[in-house]
Amino acid sequence: MVFINLPVADKEVSKTFFTALGFTLNPQFEDETTACVVVEENIVVLVHEPSKWQQFLHSQAAPKGTNEVMVALSCADRAECDALKAAALAHGGGEYAPTMDLGWMYGTSFLDPDGHVWETSWMDVEAAAAAGGIGEPA
Repeated sequence: MVFINLPVADKEVSKTFFTALGFTLNPQFEDETTACVVVEENIVVLVHEPSKWQQFLHSQAAPKGTNEVMVALSCADRAECDALKAAALAHGGGEYAPTMDLGWMYGTSFLDPDGHVWETSWMDVEAAAAAGGIGEPA
């Protein structure tokens, strides 16, 4: 499993945002200052309010307006990329970068309410190889 830990200002805002993107919550790993967002079976995001972040990681969160990480999610198709970004923007997220469209690869990006960068991408592996974008498909 992959556990991504992110500092957030308010776990309830984060819970509302991420469930609006279609992710679920796992209350087994939640307390007063932390929530557990299930992106998919083996990818979990733990969002920690400042007091828990400092106890858990023994450090301060990066100042707002800086980026300490970009979380990239693979999507089934272009429509899923667009749908995740649209849901993010409709529920408190922000714009990050223009849509990338290379024909064989497509991606969007957005900021969550705490300014963490999220990228969504779809790739046609065979078309990418034919275009010289990546190695030969397996």
